[in-house]
Amino acid sequence: MANRVNRAIELLQADQPVFYYGGHSGFDLSHENGVEQAATKADYINIGMEHGAFDMPGLDKFMAGLLAGGPTRSGHRTPTVIVEVPVIGESEEVIRYNTWQFRQILGRGVHGILLCHAESPAAVKAFVEVCRFPRNLIGVGHGLDVGTRGVGGQAGPAEIWGIDSDEYVDKADPWPLNPDGELMLGLKIENIRALNQVEATLKIPGIAFAEWGPGDMAMSMGVDRSEGEGRHPRLKEARERVFAACKENGVAFLDGFQKETFAEQYAEGVRVSGYNEEVTEQVRALAGRTMPV
Repeated sequence: MANRVNRAIELLQADQPVFYYGGHSGFDLSHENGVEQAATKADYINIGMEHGAFDMPGLDKFMAGLLAGGPTRSGHRTPTVIVEVPVIGESEEVIRYNTWQFRQILGRGVHGILLCHAESPAAVKAFVEVCRFPRNLIGVGHGLDVGTRGVGGQAGPAEIWGIDSDEYVDKADPWPLNPDGELMLGLKIENIRALNQVEATLKIPGIAFAEWGPGDMAMSMGVDRSEGEGRHPRLKEARERVFAACKENGVAFLDGFQKETFAEQYAEGVRVSGYNEEVTEQVRALAGRTMPV
């Protein structure tokens, strides 16, 4: 039986790597695909709405399909679902003006949100706050102000999670800030502006994982995309800087495991990656995975 609602958190809590399926756009949000994806061998499903459609009716149908197709082989009601939100983390004002996006997405019963181009610590602080209910107070006065997520939208996601509305309010809180929280908030540190503030940004409480976005980082630096996987010296420096900030603040680092280097990447602490059957199974074996896939 599952120990948590969110199996990605359950794995990270055990220092196990987690693997996601899904790209930046074009994700099939039909009920039928939800039923099919309930059996995914990935640990979470990434739904790209930064570039893909902001499709709330589709997300409703997909989440209902996951529920209908479940439970997962690991015993969880559904796989973890994380959505790349359309708004980007330029400033606190941009986040607060777009609070409606976070409320709409969380109201569909997803388990996390990934904020792209997280350029400002103030934006990230606002991001965490708009995703929290006001009665959840861990961290308030210690880097955070009171959450702003409103009452009235918890019944739907509670049904997806398989808990009652009051319990959902308690559990829909960022992990690892709240050890009992089931919500994963992530950041993409993927341009020069974001890189220049990464140490301060990743000190903001409430962030579970972060990545360095090699493609956008390369574009931001004016480096050819073919060098965007860390081979260019400036990109290698960017990766190491983001990774160091993650380690300093207990944030899981997302970086694609490569066939030639996965053992070294695992040893250095990479814990989130895209799913690739051949490499993924080798990393899981290396990590001593016991949770069914």
